[in-house]
Amino acid sequence: QVQLVESGGGLVQPGGSLRLSCATSGFRFDDRAIGWFRQAPGKGREGIACSNRSDRNTNYADAAQGRFTISRDNAKKTVYLQINNLKPEDTAVYYCATRLNRLVGACRTDASDYFYWGQGTQVTVSS
Repeated sequence: QVQLVESGGGLVQPGGSLRLSCATSGFRFDDRAIGWFRQAPGKGREGIACSNRSDRNTNYADAAQGRFTISRDNAKKTVYLQINNLKPEDTAVYYCATRLNRLVGACRTDASDYFYWGQGTQVTVSS
């Protein structure tokens, strides 16, 4: 049974940082692309970053360049999303997801590529 569990969200002041975690089970983690997404109130799901099997194969949405860093620990079967210089517009529910099967090549931050999703973790940026 594939499971993804996000954690690390919370209330943060503008300019602060957070590291979100996505703990996984039920599939061969080191062979699978994992993506991070977010959904703000009243908006659609937005892709942020993805990692395919190692930190050497990552991809970022244009809007995520610079403040977001995805990384993975294959031994812990966990993917992280570091967010720096948080802004109020980063307020959203953040999700991780994985594909149905193995991907050869670069991953994409397109939500339609991903099949299994976590329940999300809320990030609120406010003073």
